[in-house]
Amino acid sequence: MKHAWGQHLVMDLRSCVPSLISCPKNVTEFSRVLVDKIDMKPYGTPWVQRFGSGNKAGLTLVQLIETSNICGHFCDDSGDAYIDIFSCKEFHQKEVEDVVHQFFWPTSMTCRMLTRGDARADHRGEASFAMEGIAKAAELR
Repeated sequence: MKHAWGQHLVMDLRSCVPSLISCPKNVTEFSRVLVDKIDMKPYGTPWVQRFGSGNKAGLTLVQLIETSNICGHFCDDSGDAYIDIFSCKEFHQKEVEDVVHQFFWPTSMTCRMLTRGDARADHRGEASFAMEGIAKAAELR
């Protein structure tokens, strides 16, 4: 990650144990253990709130960390969960997976690790688009 801004782990969990993903205390403790396991520094306490309706209802987690954030949504209806961890400090995906299994027992899990802000990547198309946008905005003023 030498040339990158950070890591972004995107996790889709399937068929977790319903009582585990619907318990605010369990989700809060998950956040605390995860922050410790991946050696992050929490900024404040985890925010865990139940909201939504229909098949979207469930708990949502937001934990700010010194190097960015940990977020998750846990769906009561399906037992699925969606967790994102973004940090400019490196962490190990395997450690996150272990904590997820410990707290939610999903039957399956899909993970994607993204490298954010990689300075080595070819962003010429993006830069060209950005410059066109800046020029257009200047014309409109």
